[in-house]
Amino acid sequence: MCLGVPGQVVAIDDAKTARGVVDVGGVRRVANLACVLEGDDPQALVGAWVLIHVGFAMSRIDAEEAARTLDLIKQLGELDDAP
Repeated sequence: MCLGVPGQVVAIDDAKTARGVVDVGGVRRVANLACVLEGDDPQALVGAWVLIHVGFAMSRIDAEEAARTLDLIKQLGELDDAP
């Protein structure tokens, strides 16, 4: 099963290739933002929440959905640590 994880776009690394920096639970990763661009200005995505899968932002999500999903992922991680 493949999972997408929520991340918040914090910077645009390369506007020509729509590559940005996304904060995923406190870890910053580079992701391709081309699939979620609305218009020609990647800078407009800074602050937006996106669903990241294998280095690509696949869709935009709102902050509430991102928080719910991050909480569920955290709970799954806690289950892995259970004896």
